[in-house]
Amino acid sequence: MLTGGSRGPAPGRRSHGARSSCGSPVAVRGARPERKPRRTSPRATSGAAEGPTGMELDDAAEALAELRERRLSARELLQAAAGSGLAAYAVWALLLQPGFRRVPLRLQVPYVGASARQVEHVLSLLRGRPGKTVDLGSGDGRIVLAAHRCGLRPAVGYELNPWLVGLSRLHAWRAGCAGAVCYRREDLWKVSLSDCHNVSVFLAPSVLALLEEKLRAELPAGARVVSGRFPLPTWQPVAVLGEGPDRVWAYDVRGGGPAGRAGSPPAPALESVPRPG
Repeated sequence: MLTGGSRGPAPGRRSHGARSSCGSPVAVRGARPERKPRRTSPRATSGAAEGPTGMELDDAAEALAELRERRLSARELLQAAAGSGLAAYAVWALLLQPGFRRVPLRLQVPYVGASARQVEHVLSLLRGRPGKTVDLGSGDGRIVLAAHRCGLRPAVGYELNPWLVGLSRLHAWRAGCAGAVCYRREDLWKVSLSDCHNVSVFLAPSVLALLEEKLRAELPAGARVVSGRFPLPTWQPVAVLGEGPDRVWAYDVRGGGPAGRAGSPPAPALESVPRPG
């Protein structure tokens, strides 16, 4: 005899849950949900076979390929330019600015190393002269070292930046002249020039007028000043050597002051003297 209730599961059979009239499964209280099998990515499989090194190489190769195909946007270009500017400022603040902190703004001169041709021209105008040779604002010390090698002794460089002074001494040590040349960390505007007979300067035009006053007041009679890149504004040179940015001007100081004064006829340009082998 059948009753009106629903038929329960037959003994020995496992119930998989009831189904609705449309065939969809209905959750049964107390039954465990079915777990879906975990999918394994091909990359994980290949990584397990190849090891971590293979995965890293694949990632690096894909990143490089993506970077090559990708074009930088305007924003990214601006960020790159800003980063380059910050890096340049960091180099300036670390290497060059320390020497400027003790100098008034109007007397500050940025460092630009002299070229080989400029050094050659300076030595051509000073070679064979007796007395102390100084380079005001000696930078990395190349002019002082070259002056010592060609017989201009003693040779002294005055530089305020401690990094450049250290670099100068390193160059002298590598050349075997560490004890023969002298680099001093001093402000060129406070150095006494009363015993200097040969002076080399590679300074900016904004400070040359003030330099003229210092040279006129302190240099002894018979001294020679060689100015590179820019001439002294009011003195007339006794010799000019080189062309363009490699040009240098020589000025002699006599008992009554500089030999070349404003109004004197300009000196003829000299031919470039070949560097001795």
